[in-house]
Amino acid sequence: MEIGGLFFGIGRYDAGMPGFELEKACSGCVCGIDEVGRGPLAGPVLAAAVVLPQSLPESLLVAIDDSKKLSAAQRVDICARLMALPGIAVGMGEADVAEIDRINILQATFLAMRRAFDALPLVPQMALIDGNRIPKGFPCKALAVVKGDGISLSIAAASIIAKVRRDAIMAELAMEHPEYGWGANAGYGTPAHMAALEQFGATRHHRRSFAPVSRVQGKLSF
Repeated sequence: MEIGGLFFGIGRYDAGMPGFELEKACSGCVCGIDEVGRGPLAGPVLAAAVVLPQSLPESLLVAIDDSKKLSAAQRVDICARLMALPGIAVGMGEADVAEIDRINILQATFLAMRRAFDALPLVPQMALIDGNRIPKGFPCKALAVVKGDGISLSIAAASIIAKVRRDAIMAELAMEHPEYGWGANAGYGTPAHMAALEQFGATRHHRRSFAPVSRVQGKLSF
């Protein structure tokens, strides 16, 4: 299988927008899995696993895309419409800051993906996983799809749902620690976030294993 110019006996697929071609090329129930939150300095890493119904409203087909290409308002709207679809199955999984620091961010991402898969209310026969690696010991057949959120509708839907949920978590944490601007930066190392780290130190929600955080651990933390 080649992921980029895709050949599955169905012709070449233009990967400019996500579609169902990859799902249709697989047999049985297929889920898409994507994660969000590998790069931030604070908060959990989150994954979603999504099994879409066989048919989608045209308005959703043209709206679903890589979450990074959508505005926050578009993501929230599409997420709500996805979650209201009859027949959709969604599993959510996360790895918290302590797990990220203990096993590293890559392994924590794989853990979140496995937890999302395990949280599905059904058992897919195939998983399409965004990225170039498959978590070790994954419980079903799996295909790593580079830039999969621009190729597979299931992965793109997972990317949107995961992003909306993680943004909501970070907005809740921002109410506890407003000085870091997590409601706007979602925990990423923006200049405002870095300045707050230097001034106030690290919180219990910061990833101590990440270099920008470890440099300020001698400062006041809470």
